[in-house]
Amino acid sequence: MNFEFEPVIAIIVANQLRKKIKEENIRPDLAQYMMYAMYTAIALICLGLSDFFNDIVVLALNNLLVFGLIALPYTTEEFKSSRSLSNAVAPYAVATFVSNAFETLFPKFFESHNTVFGSAETFAFLWACAMWFVYRRQNKVLELERKRRRDEEEQNRMMAAMKVNLESEVKQRTAELTNQKEELEHALSELRSTQAQLVQQEKMASLGELTAGIAHEIQNPLNFVNNFSEVSIELLDELKDEVLSKLPDDIKQEADDIINDITQNLTKINQHGKRADAIVKGMLQHSRTTTGKKEPTDINALADEYLRLSYHGLRAKDKMFNAGMKTSFDENIGKIEAIPQDLGRVLLNLFNNSFYSVAEKKKQNIAGYEPTVTVVTRKLPNAVEITVSDNGTGIPQKVLDKIYQPFFTTKPTGQGTGLGLSMSYDIITKGHGGDLKVETAEGEFAKFVITIPDVKAN
Repeated sequence: MNFEFEPVIAIIVANQLRKKIKEENIRPDLAQYMMYAMYTAIALICLGLSDFFNDIVVLALNNLLVFGLIALPYTTEEFKSSRSLSNAVAPYAVATFVSNAFETLFPKFFESHNTVFGSAETFAFLWACAMWFVYRRQNKVLELERKRRRDEEEQNRMMAAMKVNLESEVKQRTAELTNQKEELEHALSELRSTQAQLVQQEKMASLGELTAGIAHEIQNPLNFVNNFSEVSIELLDELKDEVLSKLPDDIKQEADDIINDITQNLTKINQHGKRADAIVKGMLQHSRTTTGKKEPTDINALADEYLRLSYHGLRAKDKMFNAGMKTSFDENIGKIEAIPQDLGRVLLNLFNNSFYSVAEKKKQNIAGYEPTVTVVTRKLPNAVEITVSDNGTGIPQKVLDKIYQPFFTTKPTGQGTGLGLSMSYDIITKGHGGDLKVETAEGEFAKFVITIPDVKAN
């Protein structure tokens, strides 16, 4: 008569998935299936406590149920938002599965290394607790962000109404007081500019704080994953060198295969963990508040870094997304005086727009179409030129004059704030004294050309 924790994990995971389905009000049949999974877990608990069934069979059913539930967020679109929950309990489920497997298949080996297996389960449990805390905290942060966006939308509507009233008053007073026309128009222009700058600064500050907060929260458990995967690989190597040779020949090969499989899995975990760590560091770099001070900047390295950051960021959101990238960097540019954080935001915004455009055109299933984003840097006599072009959907000619206006966007509702190009234009023209031009043909291409004065760094 044994009590296993796998059914309890299954009950917790199934209950959380069921709550998520009810909160998002999608596919009630999936909620019913989660209830069946909970009933199954309860039945397995009862079977584990009885002496009528083989313990190995019950353990196998327990593991099958747990791994099936953990895999749902990665195989079913409706559960995609619950991947953090799977990431939280997966290490513990794997640790208990490995422990039970060794206890069943190699009892003497398990008994002599019981401390190692116990430590692994303990670390996995601590990981689950930490990830659960992060999962709950992220949900709270996201809820606060949704509330903030609703408040901002309400403020924007109020500002738009105030803007309409203000323009009407200006027109009336212009008709009545023609001698004050220039003064009133100048004041109105300054007011609009101030409003746009305040909204832009507030949004960028809030986004930077949110990004930095999430990145910091992810970085700590990510360090645990990388460190423990490396330590575990070393422990398995020691296990293979010191213990495997002492096993009987009839089980040596099987044990060797199992150890090799676990080592390969841990190596993959470590590789992807390091990749995720690089992405988190990029997020932290991008979210840093700019000092507004120019410093020596390698334009080529900056463009290459943010091009790949944008591409991998979009790939993380949509695994089916794919696009070609072409670069041509002028090595004679060297370093120039610029604000790297601000210039990086401009480049990232332009790259994101280009990748979005080619992805939308790819959905049209045009024969022979190959989505491509091209970045070219060029040294001019007194300036540096950065060109970002794509062969996507282009920009309609009728809206070309509006693309630098705050809150104007050609993307569908909910997919763009309308502040990216406005912010980019201000950073280039006001922050760097340069120019940002666009060339486009609807349905064929779009090309943005950044020109920055070539002030060489000392």
